[in-house]
Amino acid sequence: MFALVLEFGPDTETRLATRPRHREYLQKLLAEGKLIASGPWVDDTGALIIYEAADEAGARAMIAADPYTAAGVVARSQLKEWHRVFSAE
Repeated sequence: MFALVLEFGPDTETRLATRPRHREYLQKLLAEGKLIASGPWVDDTGALIIYEAADEAGARAMIAADPYTAAGVVARSQLKEWHRVFSAE
């Protein structure tokens, strides 16, 4: 699994216009078993997305295909491989 921590840039108008396509894309990944969890920070400055991928290249390919990436609304991001130790599931 890979966790993406991202920070939104200042272009809120573009981000909000792109958000429906971004969420449709994430819903598709969820249905395919490639998305573990996602959601914005409460203060709406960024988000956390956890992907299921065989390797970092696979996770980066999913990030590259995200409409948010094409729209340029992400100012900064960090991708880290993540191991779940505890879960409610």
